[in-house]
Amino acid sequence: MSIARARQAAIIPILLTLSSTIAMAAEPSGCAAFKWPIDRERASLTASDRMLLTSGQTLDTLPTRSIVVSLKPSAEAALPKSPERGIAPERFAGFIRIKQVGNAGIYTVALAAAGWIDAVQGDQMLKPSGFSGATDCDAVRKLVRYEFTAGELLLQISGVSTETIALAILPVE
Repeated sequence: MSIARARQAAIIPILLTLSSTIAMAAEPSGCAAFKWPIDRERASLTASDRMLLTSGQTLDTLPTRSIVVSLKPSAEAALPKSPERGIAPERFAGFIRIKQVGNAGIYTVALAAAGWIDAVQGDQMLKPSGFSGATDCDAVRKLVRYEFTAGELLLQISGVSTETIALAILPVE
């Protein structure tokens, strides 16, 4: 074997190891994949005292515990606003209203499963101030941060593959 071939044979395993290491660093697995700590969201979403709601219900204030929302097939969901993402007919959707966000601030809306969340205040879709997600974290799939003002809030959920979804709304600490 020539020296050049020997060098190539020695370099290939090193390059493969480096590329694997870089790929793993770029895509962390599990709950470490989120941009922010998720301990509070995960605890809320796995708590046994979750509130059960059906799509279309109204709460007086922001809930202090997580919610499980019973959704409807997308075609029957009658979302008040067109979602930012199109509605997939084979998926489920729903919404809840909150009459009063007591304290303005940045809040995290955490979803336990894949889905799209829209937040609406004053008839305007709010733009997220941040987003993070992971496909392989038990109980938490997606975190979206919004800046809420005091007043009424509409949360719309769409693109969900199951008839229910758990969510938590927590102020950012």
